[in-house]
Amino acid sequence: MPSPADRLRALLAKDKLHVMPCCYDALSAKLIEQAGFDLTFMSGFATSASRIGQPDLGLMSYSEVLDQARNIAESVRVPLIADGDTGYGNAMNVRRTVAGFARAGAAAVMIEDQVAPKRCGHTPGKAVVSRNEAYDRIRAANDAKENGADILILARTDARHEHGLAEAMERAAKFKELGADILFVEAPKTVAEMQTICGGIPGPKMANIVEGGETPELSHRELEEIGFSIAAYPLTLMASVMKAMVGTLEKLRLDEDRTSDLMDFAELRDRIGFNDYYDVSSRYETSKRS
Repeated sequence: MPSPADRLRALLAKDKLHVMPCCYDALSAKLIEQAGFDLTFMSGFATSASRIGQPDLGLMSYSEVLDQARNIAESVRVPLIADGDTGYGNAMNVRRTVAGFARAGAAAVMIEDQVAPKRCGHTPGKAVVSRNEAYDRIRAANDAKENGADILILARTDARHEHGLAEAMERAAKFKELGADILFVEAPKTVAEMQTICGGIPGPKMANIVEGGETPELSHRELEEIGFSIAAYPLTLMASVMKAMVGTLEKLRLDEDRTSDLMDFAELRDRIGFNDYYDVSSRYETSKRS
C-alpha cells in the first residue's frame, strides 16, 4: 500500500486542481471522503473551535493538534494535510513537529512564517518573523524529511499582509529552494495577485478560499486556469454546521418541528460506520454459528 505521502504525491503529479474541503475532526473527514473528494486539510481555525471552543490564536498545544490529526488520519484513506502552525518553537521544535505528524499518518504538514502565537490568515494582527527565521523553519522541516519522515511540506507565508506581495513571493521561492513541496502565499487580494503567485514561483501552489475573506472567491475552473494545484476551503463545513445547529437549536427551544433539518437515523448510522462495523464483526461471531 502506498503511504499517505505517496498518495498525495500522486495527486499533485496530475495537471489539475484538487478541491480540498477542510475538516476539523474524524467525522467531518469521513464525510469529505464519502462525498468523493481526493484529500482534506485539518483546518486550524475549525479544529480550535471544535476541540477547545476557542478562536484560532495559537491556544492549542502541539500535543492537542497532533492528537486530533492522528484521529483524523486513522479514520480516512484520503491524504490528510495537517496544520503545524509555526512549528511550536524553534527549528528543533519544527523538526519534532514534522516527524510527529508523519508518524501520526499525515501526508503533509503546513509550516508558516507568522510570529507565535499565530493568527488566522484572514483576521487582524498578523505579523511574520524575519526571513532568516522563516527559512530556518522550512530548512528544519526538510531536514526532518531527509531524516526519514515520509511527509510533504506545505510552506506558508503571511508576508503579503505587512510587507506586500513581492516579499511574500521572495519568501515562497526560497521555501521551494529549501525543500518545500507545496507553496501557500496567504491572502492575495486580487485575481492579478493570484496570477502573479502561480506564474512567478515554481511547484504546486495552494489557494485558500475563505467565504467572506480577503481572497477572491473564484470558481474551480478559474482557479485551475490560473494554475493552482489545490483549492482549500477551510471554513465551509464549519460555517455550514454551525448555522444548521443554531437553527435547529432554536426550533428545539421553541418546540417547533425540526424533522426537515435532520439526517435520517438510518443514514446517520451508516455514515458513521455502524453497518461496516457489523459486517466485519460478524466474521468473529463463532458462538452464533456453532
